[in-house]
Amino acid sequence: MTPHASLPDTELPDPVPLTGCPYKRDPYPLYARMREAGPVHRVLFPSGVRAWLVTGYDAAHAALNDDRLGKNHDRGNDRWRARASIMPEPQHSRLQVHLLHQDPPRHTRMRRLVTDAFSPRRIDRLTPRFQELADRLVDRLPATGPADLVDGFAAHFPFRVLAEVIGLPGRSASRFDRDWGKVVQPVGPADPGRPLYEARLHGLQSYIAEIVAHKRAHPADDLLGRLVAARDQGELTREERDSMIFQLLVAGQEPVTNQITTALVALLRHPAHLARLRDDPGLLPRAVEELLRYDSAFELTTWRFFDRDSDLYGTEVPAGDSVIVSLCAANRDPRRFPDPDTLDLDRSPNPHLAFGHGIHFCPGAALARAELRIALGTLLARLPGLRLAVADEDLAWIPAVLGRGTARLPVGYDRRL
Repeated sequence: MTPHASLPDTELPDPVPLTGCPYKRDPYPLYARMREAGPVHRVLFPSGVRAWLVTGYDAAHAALNDDRLGKNHDRGNDRWRARASIMPEPQHSRLQVHLLHQDPPRHTRMRRLVTDAFSPRRIDRLTPRFQELADRLVDRLPATGPADLVDGFAAHFPFRVLAEVIGLPGRSASRFDRDWGKVVQPVGPADPGRPLYEARLHGLQSYIAEIVAHKRAHPADDLLGRLVAARDQGELTREERDSMIFQLLVAGQEPVTNQITTALVALLRHPAHLARLRDDPGLLPRAVEELLRYDSAFELTTWRFFDRDSDLYGTEVPAGDSVIVSLCAANRDPRRFPDPDTLDLDRSPNPHLAFGHGIHFCPGAALARAELRIALGTLLARLPGLRLAVADEDLAWIPAVLGRGTARLPVGYDRRL
C-alpha cells in the first residue's frame, strides 16, 4: 500500500500530510510525486507543525548550503513556536542550544571542540575495539534463530561505541536508559503521553549533571572531559555544554541504530545482494554508501528559517516558517541517480546526502560509516542463513518524525558462528 493511495496521481493536498503507518513504512512513492510536482511543498506533521519541505536533489543540496537559512530556534515565528517548541522550559533553553540549532560564528566555535574526537584517523585507530564490541554482542545472541536484532544488537552497539569515543565512564554507560532518546520525538502539551515525556526529560537532565560532576572530579583528555573543561574555562556556557552532551548521547547513537536496521532490511529484501556482500566483505565500504543513499535513517533534516520573507525555488516562504530538507527524497532523485529505486552495490559515484552537506555536515560521519561496516560485516559473517522471521509488512517502523528505522527486527538464521 502506498501513502495517500486514494489520491489521484495528479493531486497533492496542501499541506501534504506526512502521517500514518503506510507513509512511515514506505515514504518514497509520496516523495516521488512531490518531486515531480516541484521542489518545495507545504507539509503537515503529526504534531500539527506545518513546514516547507524541499524534495529534489539539486534543491536540497542548495538549501543545505544556503546561508540565508539559519538553524537557531530564535528565528522561528510565533506560528512555528506554538507547536514546535515542545520541550518545556527550562529544559528547552538548557538542552536545545547544541550544534544542530546554531549558526556561525557560534556554531563554528562549538563544532571545533568535537571534530578531533570523530576524525577518520582516530576512528581507524579505534576500529579493532569496535570489532570487539560487535563480536561480544553477537556472542550473546541465541545459538540459532530467531532473534530480534534491534534488542540483541542494533540498540546496543552504537551506544557502546559512542561511550568509547567520547569517554563516557563505564558506570554511567551501564545506566543509560535508551528511552531517554525519545525526548526528541514530539509530544505536545495536551498529549496523554506528556507526563512520561517530561519524566524522561528530567531523567536525562539528571544523567547529564552526573556525567559533568564525574568528569569534573576525574579530569580526562577525552571529549566529555574537554567539554566540561571548556565550560569551566569560559569557552562554553553551561547551556552549550549540556546541550552538546545531550546531542552526543541522543544524535550520536539512535540514528546509527536505525541505520543498521534500514540497511539490514534492504539486504534482507535483496537476498542476492546479501549473499554477495557476505561472500566478499571487501565490497562493504561501497555497499555502505549505497545503503545510506537507498534508505537513510536521517529521513528529514531539522528546522531551518529565513529571517525575512524569501523566495525558495519559486515559492514565497514567510520569515520564521520552518524549512526542512528531505534527505531521503533527494537521495532517490532520478535526475541525479540512475534507477534511484534500485539497490546497486556497485553504484559509483554516489554523492548521497545522508549526512547532510555544508557547515552542518554530520561531524560523526566517519564514525557512523565505520559502525555500519563493522555491524553489517559481523552479522553477515557470523549468522549464516540470515533472513526475516516475520512478513515484511509486519515490520514495525518507528513513528519518529525525522528518522527511519524499525522498532524490532525479528530474524532467523541457521546458527551462530
